[in-house]
Amino acid sequence: MNRAIITGQRLAAVFLLGCVLFNYPLIALFNKPGELFDIPLLYLYLFVVWAILIGLMALAIERRRD
Repeated sequence: MNRAIITGQRLAAVFLLGCVLFNYPLIALFNKPGELFDIPLLYLYLFVVWAILIGLMALAIERRRD
């Protein structure tokens, strides 16, 4: 399979994962009063998930041939 096609499929999978992680059921789980390291749980969840998605996109794009 062509390398560009595989990269595109991986990026599409990361996009779909982001859609799931930033939608209602999971967001509602973290929309509670409370803090961790003086950061509200919802904000902590959003920024951690955002960083993970950026890392996954970088991994999908920069991955070398095996």
